[in-house]
Amino acid sequence: MGDRGRSRSVCVARIAKRVRSTNAPEKTIRIELELPKKTMIASPEAKPTIQFPPSEILSDEPPLETERHLAQIVLLLTCLKWWWRERPDSPQRDDFYVGANITIYYSSHQKSSEDFRGPDFFVVLGTQYKERKSWVVWEEWGKYPNIIIELLSETTAKVDKGEKKEVYQDVFRTREYYWFDPYSLEFQGFAIQTNGKYREMLPDKRGWLWSEQLELYIGIVEEKLRFLTATGELVPTPSEAVIAERIKVAQANQRAEAARQRAEELERKLERLQQQMQERGINLNQ
Repeated sequence: MGDRGRSRSVCVARIAKRVRSTNAPEKTIRIELELPKKTMIASPEAKPTIQFPPSEILSDEPPLETERHLAQIVLLLTCLKWWWRERPDSPQRDDFYVGANITIYYSSHQKSSEDFRGPDFFVVLGTQYKERKSWVVWEEWGKYPNIIIELLSETTAKVDKGEKKEVYQDVFRTREYYWFDPYSLEFQGFAIQTNGKYREMLPDKRGWLWSEQLELYIGIVEEKLRFLTATGELVPTPSEAVIAERIKVAQANQRAEAARQRAEELERKLERLQQQMQERGINLNQ
């Protein structure tokens, strides 16, 4: 039987994503997917529909540039997870995902000729809370981040303010986009409008920006970007929460001790008064 007469029951589709950067050689990631055995490709012109099965696409992000950048991302990640899931009175939410410095795969032709990396920090709402190795849009029912935060640096600021902002606006349609420089403390936020374009968000008198998506403020506190409640209370880290609880208990104990001492002092004064009255021949029982 000739090659033209042979039928192949399996078709392999390849998706390539190339990433180039100044610090690393060009990389190519290939994913091979098997189509159902009944799928037959009769000619090069045939274009069968490819359904992407669950995959294990790894993130392809470079290390963060400085220790301060790393600490800032860990701070945001830890605080939001603690606030929504881990604190004693949290709502125990299981409908969100928080990603930090991992790749978002959204197209097989994803910026294949340009340097494009995933966000430093992002939140997706209305999704399953679970661990992921990357965010693969076609495996997540087409969901993109609701909020993205980029940490600026000398080497990334131009891309974060230009190319990435355009991608987040025009492709991701991310509702809110923020950037923050951990050194200069430059902080700016944008919310998408009905015309599909970003508009700069206006801060309050404290310099904080209200996130409609998170229902929290985002602002600079002690030179760090933090989440704050609608009433202006800091969303703490777990360790900060423990310390705050200890201080609260200690203050309560101090108040109780002060009240006990006042009561004892009043009792002593009353005893002295009764003694003085008796010495003067005054019977208080009559």
